[in-house]
Amino acid sequence: MIGRIAGRVEHRGADHVLVDVGGVGYVVHVSSRTLAELPPRGEAAALWTELVVREDLLQLIGYRTLQEVEWHRLLVTVQGVGARAAMAILGALGPEGLGRAIALGDWSAVKAAPGVGPKIAQRVVNELKGKGPALADALPDAGPAPAGGGTAEAVSALVNLGYAAAEAQRAVAEAGRDGAEDTPTLIRGALKRLAPA
Repeated sequence: MIGRIAGRVEHRGADHVLVDVGGVGYVVHVSSRTLAELPPRGEAAALWTELVVREDLLQLIGYRTLQEVEWHRLLVTVQGVGARAAMAILGALGPEGLGRAIALGDWSAVKAAPGVGPKIAQRVVNELKGKGPALADALPDAGPAPAGGGTAEAVSALVNLGYAAAEAQRAVAEAGRDGAEDTPTLIRGALKRLAPA
C-alpha cells in the first residue's frame, strides 16, 4: 500500500497532480482544497495517500494531512460514500469543519459538498457521530503508552481503522518501546503488531 508520496509536482490538473518521485510519476487525485494548498509545478510536495483498489481501477487519493486521510477512511465506511464523495466532503469542509458538522448534527453543512444529497449527508452525520480522529484524547486508559505527541494521533488512527482502543494503545505502546516516536512510525510499528500472521 502506498501511504505517502513525496517528490516534485510535474503537472497540476483540475482534480489531480502528477508527482515525480525519483523518476516515477504518480497521478494522485486530490480535492479542490488540497489542490489549492499544493505548491506550483516544479516545487517539492508531499501527500498522505490512500490507495483505492477496485476490479477496474487503481487510484491514489492524496491529502496534505494524515487527519484528512483518517477522515477519508471513515467517510468511505458510510454506505453510499465513495472516494469521490469523501474527497468532495473534505474539500468543502476540511477536517475541522467536518468534525464540527458531525458533532453538531449539522447534515446541511455536509450536503453543501458537490454531489452529496440530503440522504447521504444525514447518513454521514448519524453514522460518524463520535468517531472523529480528534477522539484520541478522550480514549480510556488501556495500559502504558510511550511519551510523545504522536501517541494520541497514532491511537486515534488505529481506532479509526477499526481496532479497539485498548488493542490500539497496547500496539502503539509496544512500537514506542522499540524507539518509534513520530506518528507515522508509531502507526507502522503498531500495524505490524496488529496484522494477522
